[in-house]
Formats: sequence, structure tokens, C-alpha cells
Amino acid sequence: MIAAARSRGAAGAMPVLLTAATGCAMTVLDTNVVGIVLPAIARDYGARFADIEWVVSSYVLCFAALLLPAGTIADRFGRRRVFLGGIAFFAAASLLCGLAGSAAALCAARALQGAGAAFLLAPALAIIGHAFHGEAERGRAWAIWGGVMGLTMALSPIIGGLIATAFGWRWAFFINLPICALLGLAVVTTIAESRDPEAGAPDPAGILLFATAMFGLTFGLIQGQDRGWTSLPALAGFGAGLCAIAAFLAVERAQSRPMLDLALFRLPRFVAAVLAMFAYAACAQVMASLLPQFLQNGGGRDPLEAGFAMLPFALAMLVFPQLGRRLGQGMAPGRMLVIGLGIVAAGNAVTALGAQLGVAALTAAGMLVLGAGGGLLNGETQKAIMGAIPRARSGMGSGISTTARFSGILLGFALLSGILSTVIRARLDGAGADAVAAGDLQAAFGDLAMPARELAIAGARRIYAEGFAAALAAAAIGAGLAAVLVRRLSRRP
Repeated sequence: MIAAARSRGAAGAMPVLLTAATGCAMTVLDTNVVGIVLPAIARDYGARFADIEWVVSSYVLCFAALLLPAGTIADRFGRRRVFLGGIAFFAAASLLCGLAGSAAALCAARALQGAGAAFLLAPALAIIGHAFHGEAERGRAWAIWGGVMGLTMALSPIIGGLIATAFGWRWAFFINLPICALLGLAVVTTIAESRDPEAGAPDPAGILLFATAMFGLTFGLIQGQDRGWTSLPALAGFGAGLCAIAAFLAVERAQSRPMLDLALFRLPRFVAAVLAMFAYAACAQVMASLLPQFLQNGGGRDPLEAGFAMLPFALAMLVFPQLGRRLGQGMAPGRMLVIGLGIVAAGNAVTALGAQLGVAALTAAGMLVLGAGGGLLNGETQKAIMGAIPRARSGMGSGISTTARFSGILLGFALLSGILSTVIRARLDGAGADAVAAGDLQAAFGDLAMPARELAIAGARRIYAEGFAAALAAAAIGAGLAAVLVRRLSRRP
């Protein structure tokens, strides 16, 4: 009878799990689909490279900055209620993105969409944690959740290519509207309200200072490649970001119930796991946005071809989390993180070599290795973070984990894009360099006659590939250094 009751309970919780997992998958789908259509956006607006960077960065910035407070607000005011509000806000922001008449308007709408995504993802994760209680039951639930997320990551580049080819880039945002409508209906019919009566109040000072820090650093990285790394805007951005970080730490240290408990960072294994999550996001997961641009701007592929060319990376990201769970069972804590980061470093290096030499097969092999390392890390980083802290702090640990992931994507994208743009500007003079970096090659060489234009475009693609190879080399170095640090920290008691 007990087994039958448990079976009925698991069956009843499955619609809750699938509904919440679909909400989480919406954030992955949007990020990866937009990565495919970025070159089309650049051509349609005649946008500068800095504008294209903000299309991604404004979304991830608001997403990363609001994840921790979104979880607190959902626990306090009701996870179902906040989840529905996040879905509605995300849908409205997606509509504004699709209707945007300029690059600036699109970036503003993307910032709103990122805020909606935070209030969509945080309560969805809390709903899953609330619905499944036993250790084995939770393990199966998170395995299914990981499968949904991995499948979304594998399919979204192809979905993005199909949308861009058949309907145009604006439908990368319009497609969210019917999905959100169906998701909202599923939430109303399957998920009961839940809240945590002991949840603390939101931390407005911490929220504002953390967002200011991320914005300042991102602004400095984007302005550095656009106007020079020693220019006043770049230095001002870096200065504001560092000052905001110092103020954020001081504010959190002074509170009795801080948004971020700094005492957790006295645990070496926890620091190692957070560092591994950040490095994984900055050196591997960020490639979901950068690789499609290279395949189109440097490889000459159309969006649909680029979507299919992403399959080695995407399928490895889908398959290897399962392998990582099996391999990691008999390993010491932290060892799988070091192995995964080492594979990410090797994958970036091989992909960089393929891009530099213009060998498509070598590039695809590197993407496969890179995706394999990312897949190993995807589940293991979360498990390592949650396993390194007391169970009573699991809610905050989950928030730190997700914030580290999206902060890594944000800063990794800005830094690697800056390296790409700097190399292109060093090789090309004049306004054409910015158009090449943004992927608008026709605008860069539209005043040339046809034979000369084709030669110029081919040369620009090679220069773009060189810049991308330099960015990948930096990512390989970053992942390698992170592996060394994680190994040392994991050995400390």
C-alpha cells in the first residue's frame, strides 16, 4: 500500500515537474534562439557591434541580477503567483522585442525580458524543490529536469535557424507568446500555491549594488573594445563596477539575514564549486551565443545551416551529463570538476585551431569536445555546490549557483566578444571593421564592384575567424587556470 501511494504521489507530481521544467527551458530556448538570429538583427538595423553585444548582455544582466531576489520574493509571496507573473511579464517583454523599431529599443525590451526570465526561473526551481521530498525522488526529478533542459539546448539552434529562415528574426521573440499562454494554463491547472513563512524580506540595497556591479563591469568590457581599453567610458565602467562590489560586500556583511551569506565562502570546497560553475558558464555555456555568430559571420553559413552545425556541441551537452553522473559516483569531490574544466579547455583550443586554419571538420571536432566538457560540468557543478554547504542553506546555495552561472555567461560573453572585436579592429581600418564584427559584411563592402566585393568579404570572414580563434584561446586559458584553482581548493579541508 505504501509503494502504491508513493507511485500515485510521483504520478501526480509529474505534471508539476514537467510544467516547471518547461518554464526553466523557456530561458534556455530564448537565449540559444537569439544567438542564431543575432547576425540577422545586425543586418536589419545596420547595428554596431556594441549594440549587438547589448542585445545579449542586457538580457543576461537583468536575469543574473534578479535571480536571488526573485527566489526570496517567490518564497514569501507565493511561488505559483510569482511564476504566473513571471510568465506574463516574459511574454509581454517578448512582444516588445519583436516589435522593436531600433537596436536601442530592442536592448531595452531585452532587459525587461531578462527580468521576466528571473521571475520565471526562480519560482519554477522552488516549485520543483517543494514538490519532491525524498532523496531518491528528488534525484529522479532533477534528472528529468536536466533532460528537458539538455533537449531544449540541443534543439534550440535548429529551431532558431528554422525561424530565421522561414519567418524572420522577429519571430524568435513572437514564438514565446503562444508558448507562454500554454505554460500559464498548465500552471493554473497543475500547480498548487506554496510559500515559505520564514522567508526573509528582499534586500533592495544588495539587489541594487549587485546589479550596478554587473552593469559597470559589462559596460567597461563593451566600451573597452568599442572605444579603447583605456578610454574614459571603459575605465569609468570598471571603476563603478569594482566600487559597487566593495559596497555590496560591506552591505551583506552588516545584515543579520543577508541575501548572500559571505560565511559560505570560508568553505574551500564551496568556493571551488562556485568557481567551477562560473568558469563553465564563461568558457563553455556562453558558446551557445558565440558559436552561431562565428558559423555565420566567419563560416559563411546561413542561419539554418548554422543551427545544424551546432549539433556536435548541443548533442554532447545533452548526452554527457548522464555520463558525468555515473563517472562521478566513485570520484573524490572536485575531481569531476577538474576533469570537466580540462576538457572544456581542450575543446576551446581545438575549436580555435580549426577556426584559425579554416578546417570545418577540426572545428566540429573541437565543438564536440567542448560540449562534452560542458555536459560533464552542467550537472556536476550544481551537485558540488549543494554538497559543499549545510542542508539548511540549500535555498541560498541554489541561488548562488544560478547567479554564478548567469554572471559567468554575462561577463564571459562581454570579455570574449571584446577580444573578437579588438582583433578585427586591429586587422581592419575604418568603419568597415565594426560592420564586420557585427556580421553585416554587405554593409561593410557594399560600395565595391562584385569581383572585388566577393574577395573583400572572403578576406573579412578569415579575419573574423582569426578574432574568434583568439577569443577561444582566451577561453581555453581561463578554463585551464580555473581547473588548477579548483584542484587546489578541493584538496583543502
